[in-house]
Amino acid sequence: MSNIYFIADLHLGHSNIITYESRPFASVEEMDSILIQNWNDTVSNKEKVFILGDFAWGNKEKVDKYVHQLNGIKTLILGNHDRGHSISWWQDMGLWEVVQYPVIYNEWYILSHEPIYLNQNMPYANIFGHVHGNKNYADCSKQGFCVSVERIGYTPIERNEIIRRMKDSD
Repeated sequence: MSNIYFIADLHLGHSNIITYESRPFASVEEMDSILIQNWNDTVSNKEKVFILGDFAWGNKEKVDKYVHQLNGIKTLILGNHDRGHSISWWQDMGLWEVVQYPVIYNEWYILSHEPIYLNQNMPYANIFGHVHGNKNYADCSKQGFCVSVERIGYTPIERNEIIRRMKDSD
């Protein structure tokens, strides 16, 4: 079985995100280049990647270029900044699957762009993005894991690593 990866909030092509989130890049070109390089150094073309929202900025030609530069079989769960385009707009670029709402993965994991409230008695866990480096949200707990790029070294993170960290969390 091939690996499955998760990532959120790439904001490819979005120069203001560097300032908003204090990203360590001198320019949007540097940010895009490093994000794409990190992704392709980690993910092969046969591996699946769940993008949990806020993927890329730009017109169809620019976003299409980003999609085709990245390895893997890509599923996009639309984030607040992706919803300006239709599902078919995103699918036309070669994304394997595009969904508007949270997805239940592997029976227990709720994949979403924004964090979902789960109380401690629920058997589910939430893998999410949206919050970037906001300290009000934990990187990891028994019931949640943030895959915003700022929290995962600007590199997709593998499913088993997420599960391991969640099990080891306090």
